[in-house]
Amino acid sequence: MFVIRSVKIVPQQNAWVVERLGKYSGTLSPGLKFLVPFIERVAYKHSLKEIPLDVPSQVCITRDNTQLQVDGILYFQVTDPMRASYGSSNYVMAVTQLAQTSLRSVIGKLELDKTFEERDMINAQVVAAIDEAALNWGVKVLRYEIKDLTPPAEILRAMQAQITAEREKRALIAASEGRRQEQINIATGEREAFIARSEGEKQAEINKAQGEAEAIKAVADATAHAIARVAQAIQLPGGQEAVQLKVAEQAVEAYGKLANEAQTTLVVPSNMTEVSALVTSAMKMISTGRNNA
Repeated sequence: MFVIRSVKIVPQQNAWVVERLGKYSGTLSPGLKFLVPFIERVAYKHSLKEIPLDVPSQVCITRDNTQLQVDGILYFQVTDPMRASYGSSNYVMAVTQLAQTSLRSVIGKLELDKTFEERDMINAQVVAAIDEAALNWGVKVLRYEIKDLTPPAEILRAMQAQITAEREKRALIAASEGRRQEQINIATGEREAFIARSEGEKQAEINKAQGEAEAIKAVADATAHAIARVAQAIQLPGGQEAVQLKVAEQAVEAYGKLANEAQTTLVVPSNMTEVSALVTSAMKMISTGRNNA
């Protein structure tokens, strides 16, 4: 009996609180320890491991007066065995009750939609609220996780209807955006096609005008060359006689054409010497042009 009461073996990750004559004496760390029989005794045994604590499900009321069934789990660890022994008669129950009250307080500040979006914020606020009070109990709150948020059935149906309406709205918007983009693409295509056609027509007109200009220039160059050749020919011996003969031939040819045309009245000069006078006038004009040159 003496040996049993004096020799103690403390397991790893455990701390035993020793009292001497009913007063706190010390904390035994892991390993082989010795006590004074009948004077010292092990009053409390604490595990220093991380402990998961299932927080009972409870009903919380949100800021917009909606009831939520909230279920969570809390993780804590004993950091001060002496305070855990004498700071609270039951630190596990104290932490559980504090977690529930803190959760109700945090949920009451949020609207229903925010409770589903701000889970991380809710967890952080609950941990901060519990950890501040749990220091006096020798307990360190590590984290809190919400396992489930369950609104009433009526709220669930309303939320489902809202989600359906939102999806239909997004589908309509997407369809209208598609039609809008289609019209924009069609208008852009037509505009580019019109611009391309107008550019083609413009280039065609430019090419046509350039072609006509080149043709006129070529005809003018040929006419000028022919006139120059005729002028050179006139300067040669017998040139003037040749010109007179050519003018006379053209005059006779013109009279002949007029006589052959239907319903044409031909007036023949009474004096055929007028033809020679016409030829003489033409030759004078040629001579005058040559002198001026």
